[in-house]
Amino acid sequence: MPSRPAAGAPLSVGLDLAEYLPILIFLGVALTLSLLFVFLPMAVSRLTGTNEPDAGKLSEYECGFPAFESPRKPFDVRFYLVAILFIIFDLEAAFLWPWAAVVLDLGWEAWIAMMVFLSILTIGFVYEWKKGALDWD
Repeated sequence: MPSRPAAGAPLSVGLDLAEYLPILIFLGVALTLSLLFVFLPMAVSRLTGTNEPDAGKLSEYECGFPAFESPRKPFDVRFYLVAILFIIFDLEAAFLWPWAAVVLDLGWEAWIAMMVFLSILTIGFVYEWKKGALDWD
């Protein structure tokens, strides 16, 4: 049967919370500074600035000039497609760079896994190419 600690004796849980005090202080200071940097400029602006909107401040502009045409013009979806493709292949490069640095230490399993990854990306790229997703005509 386990023995009970004497009355008034501190309980030992095997965890010294004093070791985490610097981390808690750091997080508290970081949170305080973050909130200060967000809300202090807003408060100072509200207290010292004026709110007098007029037609000039509320109108759209391009480089200081009045707008030549409506800003509600539709945007071509192909730009989004090219941006998504760029992000995908940029992430591919981000995965390849550290892999290439340690490929000799990882063995054949890592090489096969990377070849499967590159094959999937290549198949996807060929599919997009054949579907005409990259044609601008």
